[in-house]
Amino acid sequence: MSHTATTREVQKAKTRRALLDAGLRLLEHQSLSSLGLREVTRAVGVAPAAFYRHFRDIADLGVALVEESLGSLHEVVRTVLAERSDELERIGATVATLARYVQERPSHIRFIARERHGGVEDVRKAIGAQLDRFAEEVAAALGTDAVSRGWSAADMRMLGELYVDHMVMTASAFLEAAQGEGPDAESVSRKAQRQLRLIGLGRAHWQEA
Repeated sequence: MSHTATTREVQKAKTRRALLDAGLRLLEHQSLSSLGLREVTRAVGVAPAAFYRHFRDIADLGVALVEESLGSLHEVVRTVLAERSDELERIGATVATLARYVQERPSHIRFIARERHGGVEDVRKAIGAQLDRFAEEVAAALGTDAVSRGWSAADMRMLGELYVDHMVMTASAFLEAAQGEGPDAESVSRKAQRQLRLIGLGRAHWQEA
C-alpha cells in the first residue's frame, strides 16, 4: 500500500471517530431522533457530504454507537462468569465490572438507556440484538455450572435474559448514582449483589420446583 493510500485511510478513520464522538457528545442532552446530520458535521467541522462516506444516515451512526457501547462489555462479563465458580465471588466481580464500565463510559450507558425504548427503530433493534446475543453468551457460561445440570435450553435462555436485564438495570442505577440521583454507588452495589444472590438461590432450587 502506498504512503498516500495509508495516509488517506488514517484520515478516514479519524473522521469516522470524530463523527462518533461528536454524535455521542450531542446525545448527552437529546434523543437520537432529534439529532440532525448537519448538527453532527458542524461539530466535527466537515461538510455534510463527508458524513455519507462513513454512515448512511443518523440511524446508521446510532447503530455504530450501539455496537461500540455494548460490544466490549460482552468479553468482559463472559470472562468474569467463566473464571469464577464461587457464587459470591462471581457476583461481586460482576457488579464491580458493571460499576467500572459505567464509570469509564457514562455517555455510552446513557445513550443505551435512552435509546433502548427510543424512537429510532434501527437503533432499538440493534440494542435488542446485542442484548439477545448477550443473554445467549451468559446462558452458555452459566450452563457449565454443576447447578445447571439437567436444565432445558429454554430455561437456560430465561436465566441468561434475567441476568442481562439485571445488568442493564444495575448499570442504569450506577449511572444515576454518578449523576447524584437516587442511592449512592455503594448502596447500588450492595442491592445488586443481594438481588443476584436471590436469583442464585432460586436457581439452586429451580429443578425441584
